[in-house]
Amino acid sequence: MSLQKERLRWQREVADPAVSRHKERKDGALTTSSGLPLERVSIPDDAGYATDAGVYMDRLGFPGEYPFTRGVQPTMYRGRYWTMRQYAGFGTARESNERFRYLLDAGQTGLSVAFDLPTQIGYDSDHSLSYGEVGKVGVAVDSLADMEILFDSIPLDQVSTSMTINAPAAILLAMYIAVAEKQGVSRDKLRGTIQNDILKEYVARGTFMFPPAPSMRLITNTFSFCTRELPQWNSISISGYHIREAGSTAVQEVAFTLADAIAYVEAALSTGLTVDEFAGRLSFFFSAGSDLLEEVAKFRAARRMWARILKERFGATSPKSLAMRFHTQTTGAGLTAQQPDNNVVRVALHALAAVLGGTQSLHTNSRDEALSLPTEESVQIALRTQQIIALESGVANTVDPLAGSWVVESLTDEIERRAREYLDRIDREGGMVRAIENGMVQQEIEDAAYRYQREVEEKERLIVGVNCHSNDRSVSCHDVMRHDPRVQQAQLDRLAEVKSQRDGAAVERTLRTLREAATDPAADVMDPIIECVRQYATLGEISQELRAVFGEHQQHAGM
Repeated sequence: MSLQKERLRWQREVADPAVSRHKERKDGALTTSSGLPLERVSIPDDAGYATDAGVYMDRLGFPGEYPFTRGVQPTMYRGRYWTMRQYAGFGTARESNERFRYLLDAGQTGLSVAFDLPTQIGYDSDHSLSYGEVGKVGVAVDSLADMEILFDSIPLDQVSTSMTINAPAAILLAMYIAVAEKQGVSRDKLRGTIQNDILKEYVARGTFMFPPAPSMRLITNTFSFCTRELPQWNSISISGYHIREAGSTAVQEVAFTLADAIAYVEAALSTGLTVDEFAGRLSFFFSAGSDLLEEVAKFRAARRMWARILKERFGATSPKSLAMRFHTQTTGAGLTAQQPDNNVVRVALHALAAVLGGTQSLHTNSRDEALSLPTEESVQIALRTQQIIALESGVANTVDPLAGSWVVESLTDEIERRAREYLDRIDREGGMVRAIENGMVQQEIEDAAYRYQREVEEKERLIVGVNCHSNDRSVSCHDVMRHDPRVQQAQLDRLAEVKSQRDGAAVERTLRTLREAATDPAADVMDPIIECVRQYATLGEISQELRAVFGEHQQHAGM
């Protein structure tokens, strides 16, 4: 096997067809600042190094083909930059809509919605448990009326929308579909993602509603629905981000995320779907931290592992099924309240790692997020960070620029080896759901978080401004975004108005139909949920019907 011949084959069969569909940039930017040409993809031969072509093709290959170590698109950012999203949502739907439009005007290319805590756990703003939390960590969405305001004057056939919502993901997706209908946008035009990843809620985040079994049923129902109705929609974003934020290592982030993904694939297969029917709409969500080389290797290892798992374990044959597409968010846990302006530099490092690792979509955190929700000024700096990397750094001008680095390749292999050890252990436990139920995954994350904190406290791990290079100056908070206490009452007034104006009999009828569907294990609940939403049944009302059938999950001690 000749590596040069393999590149010619790849060029003819993979790269040229891709370029014919999505032209590469012609703005002179595909060279260095000195005008030196950059290959689309460099291989060891280009640098004068001999290598075993068989080993190279098995471990690395070329971008856009198995095993996808070097990227899921043949030309990556030479043809189109990653989607630049800024996670946003706070207060009322009107306030969040204004922030969305501000970000789109500033050059953001996709929306990413944050919901408040009551919305995330299926409670309306007027529920007793919602008091004091309405609109605080995200936008409050009680009914279709809020969703209509949230996307007012935003054409849903022209944007891609990611929604960080899990337990009630099916309900929020139904609301999004209903808003699109009112805009005259057909379902096949909708592009975006619902996070819809409940397993990581049990181990890392805690915004669950139902026990694991019915939760998995809701997820497989959305898989089936999206397969039929939303061909451009990602029915799940399997999240390693929250696992990492809870304290896991990079290796654990890869292993536990892939273990969750395996569980979702197995659940979907059990419903009668074939792997190539839905696997192409599975997406992933990872964190990017400050250890740049490890982070780059982590992304490359995860891509290769997923391709091999889908091919070898599940028999997937479609290249779309085998290609791991992922969104990245720069780490929040890595930001500091001390000397918050240092976070601008940290976020730039995190974002660079994500781009060098081949992300498809990126959110950059803001400098003040260790203190509060970000101000508009901070959000703009975070977005400009992405734009500077894209337009000025040169790293987007060639595919997988760190490939062939001895340290990056060895780290990629080692992360894969250690993550596979975890997957083997989880298989011995009986799968990811069982490993979660017996607390194994939670314990591993807790132990890693404890080790990290000890290292910081004992100064074995140095954090600038925290345990070294610190000073006694207090942090100025005069420009920190503050929550408006009037938001809750405004939302309660809005909710009361919606309830007074809707057709109460129609609401009761659709809720009753939903409960009947939920009671039948073989029934699909997506269509009944959409009908409830159309009649302005609230998130809490719909969730309560499901709770009445499914029950509520109670986290046990030690989990």
